[in-house]
Amino acid sequence: MNDTVNSEIVEGVDKPRRAMVADAAEPPAEALAEAAAEAVPEAAGETFARKRDYLEGFLAAAPVAVPAGAPGGSLYESVIDALREIYDPEIPVNIYDLGLIYGVDVGDGGDVTVAMTLTTPHCPVAESMPGEVELRVGAVPGVRDAEVNLVWDPPWDPAKMSDEARLELGML
Repeated sequence: MNDTVNSEIVEGVDKPRRAMVADAAEPPAEALAEAAAEAVPEAAGETFARKRDYLEGFLAAAPVAVPAGAPGGSLYESVIDALREIYDPEIPVNIYDLGLIYGVDVGDGGDVTVAMTLTTPHCPVAESMPGEVELRVGAVPGVRDAEVNLVWDPPWDPAKMSDEARLELGML
């Protein structure tokens, strides 16, 4: 709006009041730029900083990098994925979800040690399964050496199976 229109609208109103109405009708460009800079600090070249973090402890800190061989690391997860591709010939569930893998240790140089068991000591694949696990884990990119330790203590029982395995076998 221009000043003539404003003056027609506010006739009878004193001069200072007329200036306020004119300012309210059309804010100057500088005022708009300042308001935008206050609303979005990045627009003014400032870095954005939260005044209050409503999610303290959840999103407040940057994620911590996980070493590749630690649980959650890329090499560790690749080894677990390889173990999930190996199935027990008598039970249609992979050996990881079946609970036959007791531990996976990934060393700094890419050396992987897998502690595993079998459903029974007289399992028909007692001779071949540890070898297959060693071959599959050794084939994972980044693994330098794979070793499988077959353990019998504690003995395997169905309680060691994951919920997915129980669901697959109709036990849930």
